[in-house]
Amino acid sequence: MRDRQSELCSKYIKIFLVVSCYWVVSIATVFVNKSLLSGQSVHLEAPLFITWFQCIVSFVICFTLSSTGGIPRVFSFPKGTPWCREVARNVVPLSIMFTLMIALNNLCLKYVGVPFYFIGRSLTTVFNVALSWILLRQATSLKCMMCCAFIIFGFYLGVDQENLLGSFSLLGTIYGVAGSLMLSLYSIYTKKVLPCVNQEVWLLSYYNNAYSIIIFLPLIVINGEISVLWNYNNFDSTYFWVQMVIGGVCGFAIG
Repeated sequence: MRDRQSELCSKYIKIFLVVSCYWVVSIATVFVNKSLLSGQSVHLEAPLFITWFQCIVSFVICFTLSSTGGIPRVFSFPKGTPWCREVARNVVPLSIMFTLMIALNNLCLKYVGVPFYFIGRSLTTVFNVALSWILLRQATSLKCMMCCAFIIFGFYLGVDQENLLGSFSLLGTIYGVAGSLMLSLYSIYTKKVLPCVNQEVWLLSYYNNAYSIIIFLPLIVINGEISVLWNYNNFDSTYFWVQMVIGGVCGFAIG
């Protein structure tokens, strides 16, 4: 009996530590990205390029870990390659959602403050409930619907307060709502794609980042960032590249 309680306690502690680490890394990632996207130290008006570079960092880390099999006696990383027709056919549609999700979230973060960004992200729960009913035909309880109503009301209050403070950004809000929608769609379709990669979340992250590097290229051109990059003067700054790499590592940790 005592062994069972000890095992249960150990399990709860492990879950607590994992969730705590996730929140710490998640919050740190948001602040790092905010500094990159709208901070005066970087001052680069190319949010999609910044997001694209973070995908490259994540891809390099995943590629290295996949090649070595992970870190010995710490964790194992499954072997695989994204350059396979069968894998691409199954994963690329999800990777498009992944690309749009991280692009929209970073575009939102560029135009709004961190507190309002988190308020916007809370709409993901509402979209999860709505899309689960629309796409998966899963019934929703009354309590769950009431919680969603409170979230929507909280979002309305957030918009109202931002408007009163004079810091409301319609474009940032649209990006935030669209980003939450894409995150919800991505979460739902991830469940369908995981069996194609043997339920390996690490492998799916590896493939998503590989395909996103390619998908981002036309988006960077369409967003008019080529001329911005051409005229940017801080590419020789060590501080700039350190921040960019830290942002990429944080993105990998969240993924």
